[in-house]
Amino acid sequence: MPVKKTKLVTIKTQETSASVDSFIEKLSDATKKSDCYAIIEMMKKATKAEPKMWGSAIIGFGNMRYVSPKTGREVDWLIIGFSPRKANLSLYVKIHANKNPELIKKLGKCKTGGGCLYINKLSDIDAGILQEIINESVKTKSSI
Repeated sequence: MPVKKTKLVTIKTQETSASVDSFIEKLSDATKKSDCYAIIEMMKKATKAEPKMWGSAIIGFGNMRYVSPKTGREVDWLIIGFSPRKANLSLYVKIHANKNPELIKKLGKCKTGGGCLYINKLSDIDAGILQEIINESVKTKSSI
């Protein structure tokens, strides 16, 4: 039987040794800073891992080898993470709205796309539902 050839690629966004706290403290929006620390605690609780910087703007937890179901391409990536973008908080939680419309509806004011969850601020959503989404995403390590 032939051995399947791997398509492991190295991507530009890699885990770094940069300080997560220093990154957050550079944010000018006090609400966004506070929300970042709250999300870190939620993700630490789910992963039992410490946050690490990935590239210059993503805070990630854990490591995994992600294999694209469409292309077979493999990359080393974080299990779960987020980025405090200018427009919103982008959470990489592997959620797809079409698979969980009730959960998304209960969450509150948010948008989804490409396995990401976009929220403006934590006060817009139900933190308990967000923790449930985070926990499930970590548990399955795949789309929920």
